[in-house]
Order: sequence, then structure tokens, then C-alpha cells
Amino acid sequence: MKVVYHEDYNEVYTSDPAASPGRIRAVESVLKGKVTFVEPKPATKEDILRVHTPEHIKSVEREGVYDIAALAAGGAIKAVEIGLTEPCFALIRPPGHHASANSAWGFCYFNNMAIALEKLKHQGKIKKAFILDFDLHFGDGNVNILGNKGYVTIYNPATQNRNEYLKKVEEALAETNADIIAASAGFDNHEADWGGLLKTEDYTFMGKLIRETAQRNHGGCFGILEGGYNHDVLGKNVLAFVEGLEEK
Repeated sequence: MKVVYHEDYNEVYTSDPAASPGRIRAVESVLKGKVTFVEPKPATKEDILRVHTPEHIKSVEREGVYDIAALAAGGAIKAVEIGLTEPCFALIRPPGHHASANSAWGFCYFNNMAIALEKLKHQGKIKKAFILDFDLHFGDGNVNILGNKGYVTIYNPATQNRNEYLKKVEEALAETNADIIAASAGFDNHEADWGGLLKTEDYTFMGKLIRETAQRNHGGCFGILEGGYNHDVLGKNVLAFVEGLEEK
């Protein structure tokens, strides 16, 4: 399976947990030899301006993180483009699901998911999108930007019961007829991370459900990295999700 990755994602651009040294390398080292890495190009200003205001872009530039944030958005674009015809995962940072049109928080700068989906919608390559956001923290930026677009459904399971959580995911995916299924893939709800809820095999289960839903709808699927901060388990959890996404 193809995984979008760039060596520059290992850059330590701030002191926040998403940018901590070794975080992306912990995943890359586990995936190496099991996937095909694909290198992205940065998102263009035109791509970013479909989602964010000029003022927000200027604020990201002032913080000195524009280049790495644009590269992350470009990674999401590459992933969704590949995802139209085969499952794909974007191993990117900074994350993006807490970035709104004119503001951002939660270690995010540009909304990678929104930039990717809006580009494909603008090009007429997708009609309807479904986002499964399984990050511990609900992606408010995704909702703020995409929630009123009319072509996007966003789902984040709201329960602290593991079995109920997985059942809700299965039911939500069973109901969608979207032609692109996306995962805002945060791994911080793992039992050894901040959330303490999910097991590693649950990410395989959700990946498989996403792939099967895309196949049923004769569409595509992809995921992009959001949260996940325990380096000791992040790699194996991403691998578990990728293995679920990958058609056997």
C-alpha cells in the first residue's frame, strides 16, 4: 500500500507534542519495508485559499511554520488523489483537524483534510465525502469548514465504552453512500495513550470497515494522521490501521 511521507515531516518546528522529536520517525521505522512511501509536494496558495483566509495564512507565515504546514496539506492532497483508486494513508504533520478558516489550535495550522477534499470537489472528482474522525479530540476545524458544505458528513463516536464505540463506527459507515471515505486518524484514544479506550486491533477493524465501505460504494478511501503521542505504540497502531485499509 502507498503511504505519503516526506523526510521533512521529522522537522521539530515547535515544542508541542505533535512536533516532538522522534514522533514521525517512530511510525516510519515500523512501516518501512511494509509499504511504498510516496513523496508529496507542498499545497499551493490557491489550494490553501479555498479553505483559509489570507489573514490566517499570514499568521501561519509569521509563526514561521508555513512551509511545513503547506507540505502537510500537500501530503493530504496526495493521499486523497491516490485514494480515489486505491487505499492510501498520509503520514504527515502538523495535524490539521483543529484548524478553522481564520484560526487554529491543538497543534494545527492548516486544515489538511478540508484542503484535500475541497480541491477534489473543485475538480469535480468527488460528489459526497464521509469523514470518520476517530481522534480523541473532536475535529472542530473540520466541522467549522466542511460542516455546512452540503457534500460532507463528519462522524466522531461519542462514547467511553469500547464495544459501543466500534458498533457506532460500523453503523455510521453502513449508512453512508459517499464516494470518498476519509479517516481523520488520531491514535491518541489508544489504551496506552491519552484516551485509554481502544486496542491496537480496533484500528485494523476500522480500517477494514472503511475499505469495505468504499468498495461497496464504488468509491475510494484514505486516512491522514492527526493525533497520537505515545511513541512506543504509535507505529504499531498506524500499521494496524494501514493493514486494515489494505486490500488482501
